[in-house]
Amino acid sequence: MKDQIRIKGLEIYAHHGVFPEEKEKGQHFFVDAVLYTDTRKAGLTDDLNCSTDYGQVCKLIYRCMTAQTYDLIERAAEQTAQEVLLAFPLIRRLELELHKPEAPIPLPFGDVSVRIERGWHRVFVAFGSNMGDKEYYLEKGLKELKEHPLCRPVKVSKVYRTTPYGGVEQEDFLNGVMELETLLTPFELLDKLQQVERQAGRERKVHWGPRTLDLDLLLYDDCVIDTETLTVPHPDMQNRDFVLAPLCEIAPFVRHPFTGKTAKQMLEELKHNGEKHVVGTAQNKLD
Repeated sequence: MKDQIRIKGLEIYAHHGVFPEEKEKGQHFFVDAVLYTDTRKAGLTDDLNCSTDYGQVCKLIYRCMTAQTYDLIERAAEQTAQEVLLAFPLIRRLELELHKPEAPIPLPFGDVSVRIERGWHRVFVAFGSNMGDKEYYLEKGLKELKEHPLCRPVKVSKVYRTTPYGGVEQEDFLNGVMELETLLTPFELLDKLQQVERQAGRERKVHWGPRTLDLDLLLYDDCVIDTETLTVPHPDMQNRDFVLAPLCEIAPFVRHPFTGKTAKQMLEELKHNGEKHVVGTAQNKLD
């Protein structure tokens, strides 16, 4: 997104700071913001409903900065950016710089500021269950994600009935894929997924073994992450038809960051060369 609305030098008197006198007396802060939003439709129609009202953005920034006090300007900037992104759906990304020119520094200086960049991220999460009331676990897990304040559900695939993967003898699975938009970082989202799994009684005893609820982060934008705790894209997604079939249903042209292949291309290749685990779809769709 290249279109921008820029706000510079929004002056706000607030009471943020570590020292008691900062909270008591307050000081001047200045906010610069860059709003990344598609201005094309507004430019063609001259319709305010197709635009982001930057006056209202300024008012919200003012309210965020004055509603409560924080020790750190990092916290003030983080909270303000989050509130703006949640309140204005046309803003996809935000750069925010918070200036504190009257900071209590006992030396001559021009300015102190914190600059952050935050935005919505497109993610795909695979879900599955093969223990107990499978549909209940899936519905409960997806509900937790849909209702998270920093997540917005986009699409949910049909539920697919699949045979086990990995050679462990166990019951068949119910599987699917959900598309979300989120303000969470990849590691924050991973923590949330694992928390939801634990709430469903997930126990990690056998690799590729049975589970009440399995939530895997498949894709996070076009990011490539390789750490001890998280690998994105999911390292085995291209070998699993029970992942690719529901992914292809809701986003056939999303691309794998490594290979550049679409979900549709990967599924077609797997049909010719790989194992087949999808045996049908469940009767009920998880809305």
